[in-house]
Parts: sequence; structure tokens; C-alpha cells
Amino acid sequence: MNREVIVTCAVTGAGDTVDKHPSIPVTPKQIAEACLEAADAGAAITHIHVRDPQTGKGSRETALYAEVVERVRERNSDVILNLTAGMGGDLVVDDENPAVPGEGSDLVNAKTRLLHIEALQPEICTLDCGSMNFGDGNAVVLQTPNVLRHMARRVQELGVKPEMEVFDTGHLWFAKQLVAEGLIDAPPMFQLCLGIPWGAPADTASMAHMAQQLPSGAVWAGFGISRMQMPMVAQAVLLGGHVRVGLEDNLYLEKGVHASNGTLVEKAVRIISDLGAKVCNPAEARTKLGLAAK
Repeated sequence: MNREVIVTCAVTGAGDTVDKHPSIPVTPKQIAEACLEAADAGAAITHIHVRDPQTGKGSRETALYAEVVERVRERNSDVILNLTAGMGGDLVVDDENPAVPGEGSDLVNAKTRLLHIEALQPEICTLDCGSMNFGDGNAVVLQTPNVLRHMARRVQELGVKPEMEVFDTGHLWFAKQLVAEGLIDAPPMFQLCLGIPWGAPADTASMAHMAQQLPSGAVWAGFGISRMQMPMVAQAVLLGGHVRVGLEDNLYLEKGVHASNGTLVEKAVRIISDLGAKVCNPAEARTKLGLAAK
């Protein structure tokens, strides 16, 4: 069991959730407010996507990330910011002409995927560690080994810690290979992302199996989506990991009750406390993750 738990809050994501929740953060101001709310509730890390303020769709625009970071730092210099680098690998396969990327595809090279990381150099950015069918339909997320190696090498040069997001056991295998090749500085940081069709399911056996495969000295967290978010909070703590909650992964506090990022963090903090563990503040999280002290 982990007695000192880091809470991450993924405040908005890039999914099609705007019409499914009355208060999904969309504008930079709303996303920054969500980060501050989560930090006030006990999150040491906020995981940040940005959205096009006009459409609500996920975006890769550096200016949007810069505004979020500036707004957060105006009021909170302590919370750890984790910017996604996962945008740019989306392929929608057209049934009639699969050789041509379908509507909704967003495919760019490794350098382009890291433009905002280059500009802003956050303490942490994500590194999704494999390709997968993403939900039912024709959506595929592409992360080739060469692209991931290029991204890992550049992030390492920038001094940004990659949070290696693994959605299945093959992703974990490759993430460990990046560590073995010296592309990830110690301690390596893993996020076990469970319950997304068609990756690893959000259940005890899957999380336990993946946690057992982690290299010595790794720092890891895990989460489940939707109704499995809070069960996986408890499971991760019991297995020795840290936790992630937030509106990116789950829209409800309980059946029929829409959540906010703050209420999700508060519920996770209660679960952690009820299990006899404590929640780490940002300074304690930096020490565990090998980040420079503020």
C-alpha cells in the first residue's frame, strides 16, 4: 500500500464531452480556473489539454496553453503543471477509402507535437506509449516507436519529465524499453490508463498485473474512466501507486450528479484518507518525482 499519495487532476481532456456536461472547461480562463479549483481541493498535479474556444474541440495551439499556464501561475506558483503532448496522432479510417485519412484525423510529426512543450517547458508532459483502437468505430491513435523515441529524446533534452501513459501491456513493454535505452531519466513516471476501449480494462487484475511489470524505482499512478474512476483510486493506493481523477475521465460524482474537478479531487482525497494514507502537497510530489524544488 502507498501511504503518501500524489493526486493528479485531468481537468478537461480533448474528448467529445462538451454537450454531455454543463460545465466542461473550454476556454483558457475556464481551464485555468479548473486547475486552481483542483489544486485547492488537494491535487498536487494538474494535467492540461486545451480546446478551441469556439468549437470546444481539442487543440494543439501553443497560445492557448500559454494563456492557461499564465493564468494559473498568476494565482498559484506551486501546483505542478503537466501539459499533454498526446495531440497529433489521431487517425480516422474512411470505410470507403481507407488509404486517405478521414474527417477528424490530426496527424503531425514529433516536432510539431512538441511545439508547446518547447515554448513553455512545463515540469511534466505526457508521452503516450503506443498505438491503439480508440473506442468503437474507426478512430485509431498512432504512436509509432520512432515518433516516441524522437519525442522522448527531445523532452529529455529540454529537462521536462515525461509521464509515460500506458493503455495496455504492449505500451508498458515499450515504455520500459525507452527506460532501458536511457531516454527516460530516473525515476521513470508511469500512468496506467484503464478502461478505454480497446485498451486494458479497469479492473483489479489488469492494474495489478501492469503494476507488477514496472521497473524497480518507478513512480506510477493509475486511473479508470467513468464509473470505475473511484474504485481505481482505491485500487491504485492499495497496490502502491498514486491516483488520477478529473473531468477528462469521468463526468459524474455519483449516478445522475454531474461532478466538478474540485468535487472529484475532494472525493479521491476522502478515499485516500479513509484508507489510512495522506495526500502529498506539490513540494512532496516534486521530491518523489525527482523534480527541481520550487
